[in-house]
Order: sequence, then structure tokens, then C-alpha cells
Amino acid sequence: MLGAITGDIIGSIYEFNNIKTKEFPLFDDRCHFTDDTLLTLAVAEVILNADEFPDQTKYIDQFQYIQQFKSYYSEYSSVGYDADFIAWATSSSIEPYKSASNGAAMRVSPVASAFDNLSIVLEEAKRSAEVTHNHPEGIKGAQATAAAIFLARTGYDKNTIKSYIQKTFSYNLEPTLEQIRPTYKLDFSCPGSVPQAIMAFLESTDFEDAIRNAISLGGDSDTIACIAGAIAEPFYGGVPEYIAEWVFTKLDDHLWTLTDKFMTQYYA
Repeated sequence: MLGAITGDIIGSIYEFNNIKTKEFPLFDDRCHFTDDTLLTLAVAEVILNADEFPDQTKYIDQFQYIQQFKSYYSEYSSVGYDADFIAWATSSSIEPYKSASNGAAMRVSPVASAFDNLSIVLEEAKRSAEVTHNHPEGIKGAQATAAAIFLARTGYDKNTIKSYIQKTFSYNLEPTLEQIRPTYKLDFSCPGSVPQAIMAFLESTDFEDAIRNAISLGGDSDTIACIAGAIAEPFYGGVPEYIAEWVFTKLDDHLWTLTDKFMTQYYA
């Protein structure tokens, strides 16, 4: 989860200011958390507060996700949410709006960190997604991201992760970043950004390299880096301390405390 937050914060200044190179300052005073971080932590808080969760025999009540997403929007209303989410969050409706965007994928990392069974991770990823993103592509993006994170944290190698994602979700992970970088453009959809984020992880040599790969593609930079960072974190044994310390300076007290609490409970 901290990897997702890291990717979001580092990528925050490049979403509408795309770069096509890995050579950029990793830390910039202008960097800030966006809706990717907020909704990731909303999912984390739902998991921490779910009464039925500790024995991992029941799924989380979806209304808890709805309440938390709307609450977080109310408290942090100006951090880059898309128009469809804003319309939903400010309405009285609890019905999903059939989004296929990458919003469900960027917030799913706590699910992959907290559950200890892949089938449960996939089902809970679906449930966390479909309260807003009930389009099949939105659900698939969340499940593919969660699966990659889960496989990374349970010791599988990159070839196995790549093969599983391609066979299970029909994402094409064969092109190299060098091949797609020149023509890749801003795409907020799951099929147009989740595979690219996974490829950024697959080509990486360490955590920082995964973030640099993701941002160098351009496009929805903070979300691609958020997803790539979420997978890279468990695979490489965590976010390097020099990066994590900087990231925590970008969070307010509530978000810092929540992140620390979730990591203490589920990272051991």
C-alpha cells in the first residue's frame, strides 16, 4: 500500500505535464497526494474497521466502502477526483456508475495486502471496485492489480506474475516500454493504463526504477506509478527508507497515522 501512495505522490506533478524519460528528480517540493492516495487509504480504513474481517471467512459489507468513499470526498474534496466520482460522491445515490476507469485499480492495494488467499483477494477486489466501477473492465483492472500485488508479496517471480495476468485477464504484457513509450498518451481507462503499469513493474530493477518506468511512459502518470509502485513494494521487500521518509512528510496527521496503523497490522 505504501508503494501505491509513493507512486501517486511522486507522479502527481506529471499527470498533465508528461515526460518521456526516466531522468527526473525523484523528490520535488510540488509533489502532493491525490485522490489515488485518499481512496487507497479509504479502502485501508474500511478493512481496519470491518468487524467480520479478522477471521477472513466473510467479505466486507460493500456499504462500508460507499460510506468511506463519500466521507473521504467530503473531507478532502479538492485532490483531483474525476467528474463522475464527484457527481456520485456528492449525490444521495449509492448506486454504481459503471465506470471503466482506473480508479478502482489504483485504490485496491490494501485488499491485496490484507487477505491471505488469492481467490478471496480477487473477490474482495471485485467488491471494492463495483460499488462505483461496475463496468467489467473496471472490475478486471482492480482484480488484475490486486492479483499482481498478491503474487508479488507471496514470493512469485516476474515470469509467473506476467503469465498469470496474461492468461487470467487477457492483458497483453509483451510490448516493451521502449516500444510503447513514444506513442503512449493520456488514457484513464483500465485497459489503457493497468497493463502499462504492470509492464513498468515487470521491466524494473528495483522499487525506484519501477516508479521511474511508470512516469516515463507519460499518460495518467500518478495512477500508473501508483499501480506499479503497489506491485513493486512487496516484490522488492518494501519502499526504500529514503523514499518512505520523504513520502510520510507529504501526508497530514490523519493519513500518516492511518498508513502507519495499516502497515503495523498487515505488513508483519
